[in-house]
Amino acid sequence: MDRAIPEFVGIPAPAVTCWSAAHSDLHWANVTAPLRILDWEGWGRAPEGFDAATLYAYTLLQEDVAARVRTAFPVLGSPAGLAAEATGCAQLLQTVARGDNLPLEDRLRAWSEELRRR
Repeated sequence: MDRAIPEFVGIPAPAVTCWSAAHSDLHWANVTAPLRILDWEGWGRAPEGFDAATLYAYTLLQEDVAARVRTAFPVLGSPAGLAAEATGCAQLLQTVARGDNLPLEDRLRAWSEELRRR
């Protein structure tokens, strides 16, 4: 966090006010209906709201779904959620720098600009 957030989001790493258990790779390919969450090998502790921030990041190409995720997880947009959002945004911008998740790049950069204004 101390390296990636400043490098990829452009802000100092926010203080984490609460750590919680996290799946740490929550995206739509890891969620089934009826609700089951798959692929738990990366779980551990992360800033509160990290899974919500990751899921949000993977919805950025569908604005209506992104808005629903933000509504469903009020930690997003809160002071406590800033660390989770900045971490998730930085992680995915790192993948963009390696040539992955390129369709998300513009939306991730816009998200990082919003995070810099908070």
